[in-house]
Parts: sequence; structure tokens; C-alpha cells
Amino acid sequence: MPRSPLLDALPPLPSSDDWARVRAQLSRGGPKAVVLDDDPTGTQTMHGIDVLADWSVEALGAALRDPRPCFYVLTNSRSLPTAEAAALSREIAGNLAQAASRTGVDVELISRSDSTLRGHFAAELAALEAGLGRTPDARIVVPAFFEGGRLTLDDVHYVADGDTLVPAADTEFARDATFGYRHSNLREWIEEKTEGRVRAADVASVSLATLREPCGADRVREQLLGLPSGAYVIVNAAAYGDLEVFVHGLLQAEAAGRRYLFHTAASFVRVRSGLDPIPVLGATELCDEGSNGGLLVVGSYTQKTTLQLTSVLGLPNVIEIELDVGQLAEPASRDAEVARVADSALTVMRTGRHAVVFTSRERQSRLGSAGDLRAGRIVSDALVAVVRAIPLRPRFLIAKGGITSSDLAIHGLGMRRALVVGQAAAGVPVWEMGPETRFPGLRYIVWPGNVGGPDALRDLLELM
Repeated sequence: MPRSPLLDALPPLPSSDDWARVRAQLSRGGPKAVVLDDDPTGTQTMHGIDVLADWSVEALGAALRDPRPCFYVLTNSRSLPTAEAAALSREIAGNLAQAASRTGVDVELISRSDSTLRGHFAAELAALEAGLGRTPDARIVVPAFFEGGRLTLDDVHYVADGDTLVPAADTEFARDATFGYRHSNLREWIEEKTEGRVRAADVASVSLATLREPCGADRVREQLLGLPSGAYVIVNAAAYGDLEVFVHGLLQAEAAGRRYLFHTAASFVRVRSGLDPIPVLGATELCDEGSNGGLLVVGSYTQKTTLQLTSVLGLPNVIEIELDVGQLAEPASRDAEVARVADSALTVMRTGRHAVVFTSRERQSRLGSAGDLRAGRIVSDALVAVVRAIPLRPRFLIAKGGITSSDLAIHGLGMRRALVVGQAAAGVPVWEMGPETRFPGLRYIVWPGNVGGPDALRDLLELM
């Protein structure tokens, strides 16, 4: 967590038993949390729960009957155009409504999205409401993600850069080619993303002053119960204790019959599910035994990813294999480039060394602009083809970037359901591949494009 004057000026967190009360309330029942994740990185605070790539009514019904506190549905909708993402969200929510009706399980739907505010915010929430067939009592927005240094203070969302908190609109993420934005104040961001249909002045806010006063949970309950139907409300949060107070009050409001729709980052989901944190996993829990080398596939174009990649390539026993994105512009050269990269990676892994497959870093190529959805789809399909062409089970498999991780898991490995076993580093989830996949039991490391310092990925590889 950054050490910032902004944090020093906050009121202290009171000593409270809110977390114990959250756990006790959840143990008595209530709505089951179902998380629709627009890329696989949203499991970065979780453990012991499933991720589904199958949203049929039957699959959702089986997951609802499972006694564990929540499950994820991997939509990868951030890789889709807005209309397709909305159609997918509506389909999944409709199937979930049917499954809930059949099983008699009351559900609470969480749209988990990017802590740096990228994604189909307004379109997906509207589609989820349409699929569920009901207007929520309120729409709650909680983008805080503490492991990645994402905090909301005085309604402004910040992204940590070292010990500095930078307003989100001043970061590279706000310049995203598809999901860019101008406002760091979340009230104004909601107005921007809804194209003025929701005015900033009409967005409610749960303040840190409320969360950090004695009996803060009671104040949260009163505030939530007093909102007009369908209101938008943002939640300020600078530490897990803030979310524990908020969720304690939220559960009281839900016990009074209220039902909410959520757009959040990963920290909220862990608290709402009542999961205690666990230590990061060790090398023996992340690697297969044997003499094969590991495989790291890098698709993300963020500056943070490029810095991490540069650091990794300085390691001994690591061999770099660059996929030339320009060669993907035409089918013939695309097939040849995929074959070349896959053959090179296989040769490296057979010697026990580790293959690092990464896309060329130029922002412009013959294929188009990095960040463009069409170009991104072609690049991701090429990385999937590379992984599918490698028959050797890797000692470890790390995918860098959200869309890359999703496509490699589903299309490269054939995943339909995976178990989240924990984290390889703060904010970096680890999945265990199911029996239906090419490599059953493989620990698959999902490294988000926007998480970790310049040497964080290198540190993990050295450990492994």
C-alpha cells in the first residue's frame, strides 16, 4: 500500500468486530454472490471457489446448489464490442434467473470489472438488469483494489504509482483506445460513461467519514435503505476495514429485503463472500515436477507489462521468443508466424529452459493499433494457436494480460471449470485446470496487465 499524505490525512479505522459480524451473517444464509467477470483477473483475491466458462442454465444451477459462498462466471466481455458484450451479459443474467428459479436460491449479481475503470460499465449493467428482469434497489460501484493500490478517497479514484497516488484519469489506463475516460471523480465518471443519462449530482456516495465512525455499519444500512429505487451509489474505500464496515451494513439492508446490483473490483468480492485472506502460494504449489521448461505468454500492452517483460528477459535460463504482430495482418504470414513461434517455444521447453513468448511492443503495426478490439482479437487468437501447437506439458504456465489469460484458458487449454487455489503474488490468481483440459491439474497463473512493480514478474520466475 502506498505511503501518501492523502492517506495520512484520513481518520483512523476504528477497532471493530464488523468482519466477525459479516462472517456470522453470511453463515446464516442470504443471497448467494454470483460474479460475472469481464476478464479472468477478477479472481485475484479469492481462493477455494470455482470459475465457470459454461453459463448454461444447467451449469449455473449446479453451481448455485454448491454450498460454497460464491462462484465466478468468466465472460471475457472486455474483449468484445459494446453491443456483443451487452448481449452476452443479458443472456447470462437470463440463464441465471432461470437457474435461481429452478433451484430456489436467491442470488446477488456482481459485475466484476477493472480497478482502473476500463470496461463496458453502463451497457453491461443495463443488460444485466434486463436479463434478470428487475430493477435493483440501487446500483453500487466499488472499484477499490488494495493489492493493486487502487483506492477511492473523497469520491476520487486513485491508482498507486510507487508511493504516489495518481488520479485514475491521469494514468495510461484512461487513455485506453476502447475504454478511455476523462474523469477521476466517480460521480463524474458515471455521468460520462452513461452519456449524461445519470447526472453526477444524482449519484450518492458512502464516505470514509461514515465508514470510520463508531457504528458505521448502521449508518451504511440507513443510507442504503434511504436511497431512491435504482439509484447509483459509489463507495469510498482505502483499506479492507472500510469494506468490512460497508458489507456489514449492506447485509443488514439485504436482510430487510433490498436487492442490489454491483459493479466492483476484486477486493469487494472477497469481503462480500466472507473469505479470509491466505498467504501467497510457494514454488512447490505453482510448478509441476519434471524436466520440462515453463511457458510465459505475454499479450498485454500496458507500460507496466512492458517494464516487467524487460526485467524478465534479463534472467538466465529464459529464452525470449517475439511474435511479430505485423505478420498477423495476412492469413498466410499469420500461419507461418504462429508455427515459427510454437516450434521455437517447444524446442526451448524440451531443454528444460523457460520460453517467454511475447507480442512485439510497437503500438502501431500493419495489423493496426494496440488496444483496438479487432487487432486485439487477431493477436489473442494467434497466441491461442501457439499454445495449442505446443504438445508438451509445461512445468508452469503464466499468461500476462486479462484477455490473453481468458483465451488461453478456454481456447488454448479447453477449460470449462477451474478451481481458484490462491495467489502467486499479491493480486495474481492461480487456477487449477480441470480434468477436461489438455493438462489436467496444471496450475495456471493469471497475471493481470496492470498489477505489480517492474520486477514483480521476474521475482516470481526466480522463485519458481
